[in-house]
Amino acid sequence: MTGQFLTTTIDQNGVARLTMNRPDLRNAFNQELIEEICEAMGRLSTNEAVRAVVLTGAGKAFSAGADLNMMREVADYSPAENKDDARRLAHMLASIYHSTKPTIALVNGPAMGGGLGLITACDIAIGSEDAFFALSEVRLGLIPAVISPFVIQAIGARQARRYFITGERFDAPTAKNIGLLHIIKPAAELESALGATLDDLLACGPIAQSEAKALIQAVAGRTIEDGVLNDTAARIARIRASKEGKEGITAFLEKRKAVWTGGK
Repeated sequence: MTGQFLTTTIDQNGVARLTMNRPDLRNAFNQELIEEICEAMGRLSTNEAVRAVVLTGAGKAFSAGADLNMMREVADYSPAENKDDARRLAHMLASIYHSTKPTIALVNGPAMGGGLGLITACDIAIGSEDAFFALSEVRLGLIPAVISPFVIQAIGARQARRYFITGERFDAPTAKNIGLLHIIKPAAELESALGATLDDLLACGPIAQSEAKALIQAVAGRTIEDGVLNDTAARIARIRASKEGKEGITAFLEKRKAVWTGGK
């Protein structure tokens, strides 16, 4: 399926690839691209045949963030309209972050501002070793407000304090060191690195993956006390008794592949 600015494909293994397609503008997102990503993520999250979602950019850049022409127009909106526009960006990031499917950012080139926010909304980030990054909003007299919850969760408040207020550019090894990227590879090896990660993902129970994502959001940041312990005990008890849980244990004991792998 191809939108005006977003191309969506689904392969035979159920891997969906979303490609932001504004290469002439380094895949900066305008209102239409934001809406297309939201729509695609909503549709894919409810599609049982989809096992994982890969987000990448066409051309030599991942994403330059928000289209500055769009932002110049938004600046003249009424306060209510301006806030509504920012909420649309927040909804796009949340649609990725809260997806029931594993999400992978395949960072094929530079990511700036909101483009960096897209990376942090994904579960896994694989980047080209020649990519570079910046939270450059302050250099435009702005702040990375909408992306901040996702970025701070990914790189931590200490690193955010530096990069939010300097707007400085940093390279892929630094991005990996601070937690923005999980894997860095030469550009020619990005697809093979993605393939290896997808192999790992497709070997796992799809319902278990969705439940594991929900578990992290339920437990992260909470004090370890009886409420948390009771919650986690209830979750594993429910999963152990589920059809998928029983199949996984049985397949392991019988030394065979679980049904969700298709025998692979």
